[in-house]
Formats: sequence, structure tokens, C-alpha cells
Amino acid sequence: MRDAADTAIGLAVVALVALVALWLAHRVIARVIGPAIRLGLDNDPADELAATELRKRRATVEALALAVVRVIIVILAAVAALVVVFPAIDFAPVIAALGVVGAGLAIALRDVIGDSLAGVFILAENQYAVGDIVELAGIQGTVEDFGLRRTVLRDINGTVHSVSNGAIRVASNMTRVWNRVNLDLTVGYGTDIDRVTGVVDEVGRQMAGDPAWSGGILEAPHVARVEALVETGVTLKVLGTVRAADRWALAGELRKRILAAFEQNGILLAAAQQQYAVPGPTSPTSSARGGAGRARGPSRKEPRPATEGLEEE
Repeated sequence: MRDAADTAIGLAVVALVALVALWLAHRVIARVIGPAIRLGLDNDPADELAATELRKRRATVEALALAVVRVIIVILAAVAALVVVFPAIDFAPVIAALGVVGAGLAIALRDVIGDSLAGVFILAENQYAVGDIVELAGIQGTVEDFGLRRTVLRDINGTVHSVSNGAIRVASNMTRVWNRVNLDLTVGYGTDIDRVTGVVDEVGRQMAGDPAWSGGILEAPHVARVEALVETGVTLKVLGTVRAADRWALAGELRKRILAAFEQNGILLAAAQQQYAVPGPTSPTSSARGGAGRARGPSRKEPRPATEGLEEE
């Protein structure tokens, strides 16, 4: 009975120490990582964009550090519990054997180790964080979870993708501080380009002054240049600098306002040409055969609305 009571007390002490260690680890990580990451704001503490990025990085680093510390504490607690339950057993040879097994597993699981090392570099270099919209290994989506071995993305359709960090060769982050609205706008030949430029620039200035959108615009959208001369007309490049997270919403609103402004000012987008055949006169012979052998006249072209008039590259 005394041995059983001692064992129970020993296990209780191990559990209590493990819980206290987990609590302390949580407090220490929160107090150490936060100030360490905020060092990047020393030069410009009022920079809200940088603050947003650092908050996301802090959440990612804290979650990962807590996961690693939690695993270490659980392993140590398990070893301590074994020592309490089996005090007569010498665990030194067992630990040595586990070291040999660990070396064998390291060779067998080299891909997992490679993924984990890649995760360390992703974290250290701050390539992306939870909440960012990225493209990894050909998959685009929002980062929902990040670990040393894999990154979890959810695409626009709601599909969840788990990408091994070792498979990531290029990481494209579309929500890092700022981004651009990048539109190609095609108008027909003969259109007054200076007038179109003035209308588009005025739309951009109005959006920048609109309280509903001004917070996301860093540089008002404007016509930057004549981008190309194509078969259907003149292509103008419209650029604007915006907060990264507002890129898609602002681009959609800009398209809507440009279309409304063009309609108000009588400006037409370029039209693509669609070719089709026009039926010709029917001969008596073909009529007698129920319309078979109907002759067709020369083909002609008729314009249709251009789908490429307002597109984003």
C-alpha cells in the first residue's frame, strides 16, 4: 500500500510539474516573442501596415513555439512517470537504445526532416503567416495553419490543401503590406485617349476621397501609360497602390465605377469581332427538297461586346 501511495504521489507531482511548465511556457513565449517581433516597428511605430504583418507573424510564431515546447514537456513528463512507476529499472540503456532508434528513424524519415527544416526557414525569413493569401506549389489560397512540416491552404472554392514545406520552391505572398490594382482597359481606335485618361483618373481620385474606400488606397488608380495597340483598339494600363488585403474588392469597385463613368461620358470599350455566315437566297430546287442545299452568302463581321475591355493581369 505504501508503494502504491508513493507511486500515486509521484505521478501527481509529475503531472503538476508538467502543467506548471506548460503554463510558464505559455507566459514566457507570449512575453518574449511579442517584444522581439515588435522590434521591427522601432523605426516607425505608427505604421499600421507593418503592425498588421507583425501581428500575424507573432500569432504564427507563438502557436508553433507552443507546439514544440508542449511536445518536449510531454516527452519529459512521460519519462519521469516511467521512472516513478518502475523505480528499479535502469533507464539509461533504454534511453541509449532509443537514441539508436531515433538515428534510424532520422534516416528513414529524411523527407519529413527536410520538410521541417524548410518550415524553420519559412518561419525565420517570415515568408508568410497565418491569414496571408499565398500561392505555394501551384496552389493559391489563404493560409489557415502553419507547422514545421506542412502548410494548410484553403482556396477560393473552400477546398483545403495540405502542402509539404519541402515541396515549396517559390512562395508568392499576395497580402504582404501593399499590392497593386492592375487593369488593362481597351478602347476603340479613334477614341480621344486624353479624354479617357482624364475620366479614369477622376474616377480614381473620387475613390481615394470616398470614406468607404479611402482607407484601403495608398495611391489613387490612374492611367499609367498606353500599354499596347491591338487589333480591337488601344489598351491603357491602369495602376493604383492599395492595401494588400483590399486589392480584390477595390479592383471590382474600380471596374464598376469606370463602366458607369464611360456610359455617362459616351465612351465605348473596344468590341471584338465575331464572324458568322448569312443565309443566301433559296433556289427552287432546294425548296423542293425541303430546304436542303441552301446556298449561303458571303460571311460578314458583326461586333459583340468585348470581354477583354476591363481585365486584370
